[in-house]
Amino acid sequence: MNPNSMNPQNLVQPTLNANPNVTPNMNHGGHEMFDVHEILSSTINVLDQYMIFRTFVQSQELIGILDRQYNFILSQYNLTAECFASGQKPHQETATYMIPNMVPPVYGLKPSAPKKPNQSLADVKDAGISGHMLGLIKSHASLLGMSCSEITNGTVRRVIASQIQHFIEMAYEIFMFQNKNAYYQVPQLTPSDTQQMLQAYIPATGAPQMPNSNKPLH
Repeated sequence: MNPNSMNPQNLVQPTLNANPNVTPNMNHGGHEMFDVHEILSSTINVLDQYMIFRTFVQSQELIGILDRQYNFILSQYNLTAECFASGQKPHQETATYMIPNMVPPVYGLKPSAPKKPNQSLADVKDAGISGHMLGLIKSHASLLGMSCSEITNGTVRRVIASQIQHFIEMAYEIFMFQNKNAYYQVPQLTPSDTQQMLQAYIPATGAPQMPNSNKPLH
């Protein structure tokens, strides 16, 4: 199988519009215009805040994560802005975000000092900065997902939809950094409770008996 055959941008595109007078750059619905503007504006905000965060980061590992994610997000911003303006496929494919070193999560809670708001800039630490980064990336992933169903231009929709999984990967990368440093601890249920939760659902069997569409339910 051609590895590019499943690329969202390579799927067969429907006819842009029944009206031959509609050019690709005008193939946008009203909701789409507002949603993509919100996406692009939000992306700029993420990039700007990453730039501000960098002045406070102390860990070289977190600096590496921040720089790598900044460059990736900037590349996706450029692709989105390009295809939104043209209504056509951008000149580059949507990239894949790769986490360099995957590590298993650390489960359980360790004693830690209670948290409180910072009293001055001297209190800003990597724990807080990485928490802000995680919140930004998770929120942006949600925004991309909610907006996609409103985008009528197929090319723009696929370009934006393809970015969601990569923002999820970036969020997980930040989580791994936090978890490793005990900034984000992950409790577990007891083995018996975990087993009960795992067995709470089973696959459906047999053919569902769907009602006729023209038959009253009562």
